Amino acid sequence: MLKIMDLGRGPIVLLFFDGYDLQAREGIFGKFKSWGHHNARNFKRWAVSQQPYTGFYVAFLGLVNSLTSIGCDVRVNDFSLAKKYPDYPIGVAGYPSVLLRTDGLKNPRIFGPGDFGLPRLDELSIANDPRYKYFIQPCDWFCQMYEPFCSGKMFRWPAGIDVDSFPDLSKCQKKYDFLIYDKIRWNREIEVDRVLQPIINYLEKKGSTYQCVRYGHHHYNEFMKGLEESKAMIFICEHETQGLACQEALASNIPVLAWDEGELVDPELKVLAKDNLAVSSVPYFSEACGLRFKIDEFENVCDEFITGIYNPKVFIEENLSLSKLGGAYIERYLSLIDTH
Repeated sequence: MLKIMDLGRGPIVLLFFDGYDLQAREGIFGKFKSWGHHNARNFKRWAVSQQPYTGFYVAFLGLVNSLTSIGCDVRVNDFSLAKKYPDYPIGVAGYPSVLLRTDGLKNPRIFGPGDFGLPRLDELSIANDPRYKYFIQPCDWFCQMYEPFCSGKMFRWPAGIDVDSFPDLSKCQKKYDFLIYDKIRWNREIEVDRVLQPIINYLEKKGSTYQCVRYGHHHYNEFMKGLEESKAMIFICEHETQGLACQEALASNIPVLAWDEGELVDPELKVLAKDNLAVSSVPYFSEACGLRFKIDEFENVCDEFITGIYNPKVFIEENLSLSKLGGAYIERYLSLIDTH
């Protein structure tokens, strides 16, 4: 009979991550090399004003923090313990490279948050690997797209937000009406003129003040400073599976005006998706957070948004807190332990 491992610091959770930020390597030398790479990469990206962490790593840290917040003893890339207890479950996260890095482990597993590559309906699909019991995707629309390929194994799990670490920035003295968060990723040359520029033109016409940050081209501190100085944020992204930057703004009690056409743009995903798949740039959102708009509706929705009263921090606390998401993950994780 397999028992839940607990050395007095809560149930042990074995997590593995491999990607640009952190590499899953065995042994003392492997761990040293991984952390050396991690620190060197982060310093280099900081020095050239690039975002230090990838989205997958931010989501992975959200998982670690969520589990820690409910008293779990989280071990990251602990190959020796996983090999010692091959029937004990592990969580596998990050880029597709993590599949190869952990392939020598026999443990039952949950994949995610991360990317295991485009799903397939053939015998080589990892959905057919009996070790993989669940596959995490951050929102309903992404789970729906993967369900035909991973039938019965999809598990919706967004990264938890440490709400307490985000002060209420709505109370700060403001210099700008809006922070524009530009995350246009596809057909950028066309979409900047079609979407971003009309927004800027209307704000200038109304005399509204604004500042802009572009995804991947700013320091995180610059983004947070922008939230502190702005009354609201305009979020411009074709679609999101979670949208951590948007949720961090909401956790800071900054309301969001979100461009949300509801159309799938990513060409790789369009090959997989059914025609009626409804996507969103803000899959976790309510009237407490702000308003959505299509670009041809922006002027009217913007005017309505300015007059609204919002309380987005409460929405994040109720739906995306660390404890809530930690509890959801550990329930699935512990279900993989055969205690009979």
